[in-house]
Amino acid sequence: MSDASRTEGLIPFAPHYRASGVLVHITSLPSPYGIGDVGPAALAMVDRLHAAGQSWWQALPLGPTGYGNSPYQSLSSFAGNGLIISPDCLIEEGLLRAGDCDEGRSFRQNAVDYEVVIPFKYKLFEKAWSAFRASPRSALRLDYDQFCIDQAHWLDDYALFRALKARQGGVCYLEWPEELVRREPAALARARRDLAEPVDQFRFAQFLLFRQGKRLRDHARARGVHLIGDLPFFVSPDSSDVWANPELFLLDERHRPRFVGGVPPDYFSAPRATVGQPRL
Repeated sequence: MSDASRTEGLIPFAPHYRASGVLVHITSLPSPYGIGDVGPAALAMVDRLHAAGQSWWQALPLGPTGYGNSPYQSLSSFAGNGLIISPDCLIEEGLLRAGDCDEGRSFRQNAVDYEVVIPFKYKLFEKAWSAFRASPRSALRLDYDQFCIDQAHWLDDYALFRALKARQGGVCYLEWPEELVRREPAALARARRDLAEPVDQFRFAQFLLFRQGKRLRDHARARGVHLIGDLPFFVSPDSSDVWANPELFLLDERHRPRFVGGVPPDYFSAPRATVGQPRL
């Protein structure tokens, strides 16, 4: 086999390939609920791109956001942002009633007001969770159980991290009790027992998002539109990844990063200290 034939399969595009697309974050899509989501507006976006002869749709990172609601400061490298779960899709599946979502129709349409959107979406999740629990033998339950098995390698730690973070008032995990920061087995066992309900709710939110995301992905594939993701340069120090796997990161004895990275100052950021200096 020649060198050319061995490498041919590694070339992502054919010679002289040309295509175009757009960069639009999911949260920027039109929505009657205060924030864009992966529901009908996203499906319509795919249709518009297809009709316009566009081949690519890029979005910003889709991870769950932490402090400042920045998509580049995610609480997990694996999980998705529950705020972009579509209420319309939950209505279709019988997990919500249309009237449950009326409050969202009063929200701003030209910007995301996270202070009102977050509690509104959480209330919807609570109602969807209650409806889900009321039908323990449904096909949806079987799909959920299988999802939890398939994604357990990251989902279990993430759901526990989010439940603990909520109980601790949303502060950085380094401000939690020391036994939880260092993941002492007895402390984790107590947390899993005491927080079993919210842990399951966080699992359920990821199940819903992955399910709806697959619907969008399948629709885009059928329309010949390719979806491009985006990732932060670094894993957030306050994330389930760092909390659950500290041995994979350069941390000091207090579990704080030994080094931090960044970018040169720009028009949107005040000048800061030299990049790459040890963190105090």
